Amino acid sequence: MRIHRVVPNLKTTDLAATRDHYVRVFGFEVVMDMDWIVTLSSPEDRMRQFSLITEDATAPEHPDISIEVDDVDAAYAAAVESGAEIVHPLTDEPWGVRRFFHRDPSGTVVNTLSHR
Repeated sequence: MRIHRVVPNLKTTDLAATRDHYVRVFGFEVVMDMDWIVTLSSPEDRMRQFSLITEDATAPEHPDISIEVDDVDAAYAAAVESGAEIVHPLTDEPWGVRRFFHRDPSGTVVNTLSHR
């Protein structure tokens, strides 16, 4: 399985103000805005990203980190086999990703996804 990118997800109660702060102070650019999650990236390197999230649109918890892989089904099978707690089942989301959440041994909620 190949990892394409890793994106930290910062929880916020004021998405617009927090987004605007990072845009004004650091020059980040908005590369995705879905009203409940915004992803910002460096204009020089689009792989330098982080997301701001109020709450997840379809999952019961907000993920602390997102890991994009080339084979989310294989990652899901590995997570289940390892005995990890599945927080959000393997799901095809309406915004074009297939994903699941699991909890790592320290309690971090990991969103693992592939774009469809």
